[in-house]
Amino acid sequence: MWTIFVKLFLKIIHIFSAVYNIFLNYRQYTFNIFGSNFGVLVVYYMKVSFLNIGCKLNFADMSEIQKQFTDKGFDVVDFEDKADVVLINTCTVTHNADADSRKYIRRAIRNNPDAFIAVTGCYSQLKPDEVLKIDGVDAVFGTNTKFSISELIDKFEKRTKPELFVPDMENVPFHFASSVENNSRTRIVVKIQDGCDYVCTYCAVPYARGKSRSMNFGELKEKLQEISDSNYHEVVLSGINLGEYRAESGEKFSDVIRYIANSDLKFRTRISSIEPNLVTDEIIDLVNNSDKLCKHFHIPLQSGSPDILKAMKRRYRAGDFVRLVEKIKNINSDICIGADVIAGFPGESQTNFDETANLLKMLPVSYLHVFTYSERDITPASKYENQVYVNIRKLRTKVLRTLSDEKQIRFIMSQIGNTLNVVPEKDFLQNGIYYEEGLTDNYIRVKYKVQNPTSQPKKIILDKASGKIVTGKLYDIS
Repeated sequence: MWTIFVKLFLKIIHIFSAVYNIFLNYRQYTFNIFGSNFGVLVVYYMKVSFLNIGCKLNFADMSEIQKQFTDKGFDVVDFEDKADVVLINTCTVTHNADADSRKYIRRAIRNNPDAFIAVTGCYSQLKPDEVLKIDGVDAVFGTNTKFSISELIDKFEKRTKPELFVPDMENVPFHFASSVENNSRTRIVVKIQDGCDYVCTYCAVPYARGKSRSMNFGELKEKLQEISDSNYHEVVLSGINLGEYRAESGEKFSDVIRYIANSDLKFRTRISSIEPNLVTDEIIDLVNNSDKLCKHFHIPLQSGSPDILKAMKRRYRAGDFVRLVEKIKNINSDICIGADVIAGFPGESQTNFDETANLLKMLPVSYLHVFTYSERDITPASKYENQVYVNIRKLRTKVLRTLSDEKQIRFIMSQIGNTLNVVPEKDFLQNGIYYEEGLTDNYIRVKYKVQNPTSQPKKIILDKASGKIVTGKLYDIS
């Protein structure tokens, strides 16, 4: 009896929501016929387009915002198409990210001069006045309001004066977000942590994202089970400082990893990035011993110079990073280890740079993400003396990226002949033959022949390498 009542109640809510959306999305047209005015209401579902600039977390946030708009009856169109509303999610991690944000805002205004132009994201949070100065912007939203855009704006109509919705960053709540990584819907990024309490002197993200906050542990378990039931094959756990996950009920990141390792969830889980001071022995053992956890760590180094690490106010020493990488590789040499590194930090002498390059040459890391240092005027490092010339920064970036290519190819070659689990991300037809392409659990991109493409994970023998892509063949269990 109660089940029937609940279903009836939910049906009524669904009908009410549909009627409400029609009310929100109508246009009135008035016609004059033989001197008399006749009004006609026409249901019109407004078109909205989205553009995301920046990291995976930004993509996840934008996906959640997009869902709010579609739930209200908006039709989503491509960014280059005509739209009634355009929403741009900005980034501010570098000077180039700021410039890209302004460029795409202006492009949106040119493409859709009559559209309601809304801007949110990290650049909007840190420099809302710069965004407001761009002629054609109608509203600017900050970190604390970006998930309330569809509620804060009653009518998405062109404004004569832009509105500002960037309140202070006190008590910013955690908002869950996720985004699908590929068209085959096999891989999903799940945000379980946001914000950062660290004070690295080069980084503007804590100012833009706010203090560290995490997803409720019970809700996290429910969401992971929901994803498992939806037939995704890989979940990428993501956060601004993922290893600092702390639920209000007391659970830490290691508790999340332990729960996944001991669960009956049907997908594998990849840790997106974790600070070296937060990689515990338990996490290493769980990753090494559980088939549910990808054999892959991405661990920021930033610099191999003790002096530069100190100036950056990082929470570890170069020797700590070396011991951590060697520990992981001694346990399992097949585990992939990536690292972030910054080239050209203020005061970085040639000797300091050589310390970084030599440390990375010696260490068995599998690849590097190399960033050219970029001044963020809100950060202490931007005020440091001895700023490195931009041309030298770029030269050092090139050296480290060349080193990264060498290390990645060396790691790939070490895996030739191994049989690894691959989650397909796409399929394609080449010379009349079907191929799938995807990632191994230790982060190697593989393509292989199939008779009939499916989204199911497969055991693949890594056969030969061509640059950074490996050709494999299906493992024959017969």
